Amino acid sequence: MNLPRKLLSKSLVSARQSIRNKSFVRIVEVGARDGLQNIPTNISTEVKVGLINRLSETGLKTIEVTSFVSPKWVPQMADNTRVFQEVNKKKLISYPVLVPNLKGLEAAIKVGAKEITVFLSASEGLSKKNINCTIDESLVTAKTVISKAKESNLKIRGYISCTVGCPYDGYIKPASVAKVAEALLSYGCYEISLADTIGVGTRSSVEKMLEEVLIIASPDKLAIHCHDTYGQALVNVFTALEKGLTVVDSSVAGLGGCPYAKGATGNVATEDLVYMLHGLGAETGVDLNKLVEAGRFISDYLERPPASRVNNALFSKMK
Repeated sequence: MNLPRKLLSKSLVSARQSIRNKSFVRIVEVGARDGLQNIPTNISTEVKVGLINRLSETGLKTIEVTSFVSPKWVPQMADNTRVFQEVNKKKLISYPVLVPNLKGLEAAIKVGAKEITVFLSASEGLSKKNINCTIDESLVTAKTVISKAKESNLKIRGYISCTVGCPYDGYIKPASVAKVAEALLSYGCYEISLADTIGVGTRSSVEKMLEEVLIIASPDKLAIHCHDTYGQALVNVFTALEKGLTVVDSSVAGLGGCPYAKGATGNVATEDLVYMLHGLGAETGVDLNKLVEAGRFISDYLERPPASRVNNALFSKMK
């Protein structure tokens, strides 16, 4: 069903005004990490580095490159050290890495990482399935990792997964998300990314979640991270923009998925996100044509079309 014209018009004006007030929307590209980690076939280090180097030429300011997790659990990230060291890093671009624990942090520090990300869940079910502990136990681990990271003057970003729905627990109460976000900010995270990990969020559920989190955190401390399983990712990003958020996670070519939710698709495609943001009058600093080329590079390697309508539409014109 279409939104009533007056409501749609009001929403557009609200989002556009929110964007204009800050003018710049920062995109956090997660394709090389979140997008590739669940692909079962081995992707060579050279291809991963080639993707990241191409993304570095697009104007993106933040590109997540890998995760320092056990190869037993995430085989695709076993070459994390090589990937991080071989990337042609550019000034003014941040290259964060994900770390799950102190061992991962130590490895990240050893290779010279300047920024890390830590992840928790707002769902008890996913927390126990994914990292084998309760939310409260995961907060203890996160606090220890963040404390050590601060001693090394690292920037720390936090992820909260399953902020609106979980494959095990179903609906997630917004208060649960706010509790985890408040704790991570108090520990020292400069920003919290709120993830609809399985892509079940709608405008209404995302709005309710954000309203609760915004009670304990200002919009400049938050980011939105939407998967597109039900085709609602851009709608949900738009909802976050209305609430004043100006940081959005996305994945080139729509790469990604969730191993714990059958049918869950990748993050909102960076190409589609940039096209929408530019259409709303936002500045991103991103060259869309170069982004399309980067998405095509990894899609060709994987021998599948990009899960991005913008990529498919523009690439046909670029030939």
